[in-house]
Amino acid sequence: MELMEIIGYFGALLVGVVLGLIGGGGSILTVPVLVYLFSLSPVVATGYSLYVVGTAALVGAIRNMKKKLVDFKTALIFAAPAFIAVYLTRRFVLPAIPEHLFEWNDFKFTKDIAIMLFFAIVMLAASITMISNKRPEPEVGAKVSYNYPFIMLQGIFLGFVTGMVGAGGGFLIIPALVLLAKLPMKKAVATSLLIIAINSLIGFTGDIATLDIEWMFLLTFTAISIVGIFIGIKLNAFVDGKKLKKGFGWFVLLMGIYIIIKEFTN
Repeated sequence: MELMEIIGYFGALLVGVVLGLIGGGGSILTVPVLVYLFSLSPVVATGYSLYVVGTAALVGAIRNMKKKLVDFKTALIFAAPAFIAVYLTRRFVLPAIPEHLFEWNDFKFTKDIAIMLFFAIVMLAASITMISNKRPEPEVGAKVSYNYPFIMLQGIFLGFVTGMVGAGGGFLIIPALVLLAKLPMKKAVATSLLIIAINSLIGFTGDIATLDIEWMFLLTFTAISIVGIFIGIKLNAFVDGKKLKKGFGWFVLLMGIYIIIKEFTN
């Protein structure tokens, strides 16, 4: 096993540890690990990421179900347009994008570069959310209500983003659940994991027909990430989650900037 692969599997563990520690964000590391450490193409990496993210989120969602923190009605209303959008994006939109988009002087702007740049933009948006650490709070005693048109639009947008970059999009889902469905924060966080699991795993089914999947590698990477989740949950009792989230946000910001620079200077 080469050094880069060993570092890559450590990265898989780190993805899970971050998810377990701060309840999100770790999935945004999956694509860079798969692309830069395992040398997978961005299309394959985003597909694999959907499986890793979906499985990891499902583990977290099951834990939250046992604690009765998941609002199933809200999850279904939000997930329905999202998983349709993510499936259609993976099955039809992504394969339809030409491999070669355009040239500018000696620079060739390819499909792979476009995906990684879009991913970097998502990373920058997620990092700002984590650094500011300002989550919206519903009014005390507010009843759960549904702004259906906005929830559907948000779900479609989320599905497109998830399908394109293979990240769960918790930084988009949680504010939407709080503001659009008036869910309390704990329920919003718990419910978001179920939505992420549904979106990601259904989105991954759109790749089964189009990608040559190395199941042994994918299952190994996923298993290591799940081990990391339980390590992160244990560490959570000893680490200040808010400070860690802010620090991780700065790391994600730097990673996003690094990806932009790397793709334009490659």
